[in-house]
Amino acid sequence: MSRHGNPDGFVISLYISLVDMAVAFLHTFLVIFLCCGFSEQKMDRVTSPQNCTLDCVLKGRSGCEFCFITSKDIEMTLGISTQSLFGSCVPKPCFSLFGSDSPACHHFVKAPESVQLMFLNTSDLDKDAVVVTWKPSEYGIEFLRGYQVSLQKLGGLLVDCQLLLFNANLSLGATDTQRVYHSDPFPSLELESQYVVTVMPLPVPEAWESLHHSHKFSTRSCLEKMGLQKCRSDWQPNPKTVKVQQIGTDVTVTFDLAPPSLNIHDYFTFCEGRGLKNISKITVNDKENVTRHSFILSRLKPGVNYSCEISADIVDPLKTHIRFQVGKVNAEPQRPNSVPLAVLLSLALLVLTVAAVLLLLPHRRTRKPCRGVRSASDLKEDLFLVPGLGSPVSPPRVFICYSSADGPAHVAVVMRFAAFLQQHASTRVSLDLWETLRIAEEGPMGWMCHQIEESDFVLVVCTKGLRAPHQGEREAGQGGTSQAAVAHIGEEMGRAKSRGEDLSKYITVFFEYSTEDEVPGILRLASQYRLMQDLPLLFSHLHKVALQGPGRQLQVENMSQESYVKVPAGALLYSAIQEASWYCRKGQML
Repeated sequence: MSRHGNPDGFVISLYISLVDMAVAFLHTFLVIFLCCGFSEQKMDRVTSPQNCTLDCVLKGRSGCEFCFITSKDIEMTLGISTQSLFGSCVPKPCFSLFGSDSPACHHFVKAPESVQLMFLNTSDLDKDAVVVTWKPSEYGIEFLRGYQVSLQKLGGLLVDCQLLLFNANLSLGATDTQRVYHSDPFPSLELESQYVVTVMPLPVPEAWESLHHSHKFSTRSCLEKMGLQKCRSDWQPNPKTVKVQQIGTDVTVTFDLAPPSLNIHDYFTFCEGRGLKNISKITVNDKENVTRHSFILSRLKPGVNYSCEISADIVDPLKTHIRFQVGKVNAEPQRPNSVPLAVLLSLALLVLTVAAVLLLLPHRRTRKPCRGVRSASDLKEDLFLVPGLGSPVSPPRVFICYSSADGPAHVAVVMRFAAFLQQHASTRVSLDLWETLRIAEEGPMGWMCHQIEESDFVLVVCTKGLRAPHQGEREAGQGGTSQAAVAHIGEEMGRAKSRGEDLSKYITVFFEYSTEDEVPGILRLASQYRLMQDLPLLFSHLHKVALQGPGRQLQVENMSQESYVKVPAGALLYSAIQEASWYCRKGQML
């Protein structure tokens, strides 16, 4: 043996090691091959549209297997202008694309399967984008020549339509049913809106009903798309963490501030109760590095219910509403024997004497609940800047009177209209749907009468139910209060006219699903507006400003029939009006 060891044993050990390494490598290779091989078999092949011309598709040239055809190309090739109504799609696509004598127009392809949506992340915070995917049906796939994919806003007009065609020389078979086809992206979709996408295979025989697959979906909210950190308008103070603490007759309200990444520094609070209207703007210093803020409401009345709105001071914010009742304040107890007994007896005798005198005096007539007088303290409010006006103005208080007998669709319109006026027309709106606690305290009639007299304007929404509710609705108690309100408003207008006073306080309006004939005769002297057509005139009336003058014209943002839908509150109002109009056409409203 050598001093370096047995050379034969070394060779044998090296051989065994190499064999073990080869076996391990082969095992790993087989595992990867089998897994990837099966994965590829299970994975569906994906086909996205190419940008090619209609002429290339119809002539069967190479490089035009699955193409997105533009409306401009259709107009140039076929002489059909489709952009204004149909996007890139073609009405009666079989005859237009393949000719009336084409054998394909006598066959049909069943609707596609597995229609799904993929949301795309875009840099535009206010818009969303989607891509539609689907698989062909195996029934009639040998005749399949393409697809028309249309997108329509729910209850609205067509948004876009894409024409996707296969090469004229391409023949599809059963194996292509596992292929996933994609549309081109549909961009610039409104957030938190509902759409319907329809995928229709071609050809569709002209004499047959369309065989297609429709899929309803909702776009994401800004919060779902971009996250809270990038969506200021979706933030609001957490109502669960708002704390109310009472010390004597003062109340401290504490709420969470927005995350620093939202760059919100100003906040708005509005608190009211009997005898209180507190409006304040709060500015928070970034250097303070605080996450909560407190404000104090002083000298509140025990036993009275109060409500507060807290929001960021931005356009169209989400508001947090809180309600609380001020508890009784316990007086400091007197020490025993601190007041002589003779003094107590004298006070008791004085109280009994005063009570007897009051009982003997003739009773004065009590104030009717409808004859309130406003004090200077009640009218004191902060000033608001109306968009389009040069100087701040005091927001007028508007009481909205309507009839709930016209159904929930009409009530939704009134509520959305009130929210729009308050958010974008610089007004303070009184609506029964927002004043549940005060109505419970004062009673429906008492609250209504106070609103009529204390508001700067009384706006009556005229409908059939307000003019003449059905007998069944009167028996159910619907519309009774509104009928009494109309009668009281008519009396007030009569008194004002007899005294020669201005009647501009009283306004009647009706929406597009109502007519001028539904304005009660007793209110014919009031100013009358058709909404949303006369929205600028209504704004001019409420703020007593002229829309036009020598050499000038006042343009108020979001205060026209065309522009009010651009803000979220206006879009919700438009949707509610369309829904009420639909019910009216169906005869499901009065």
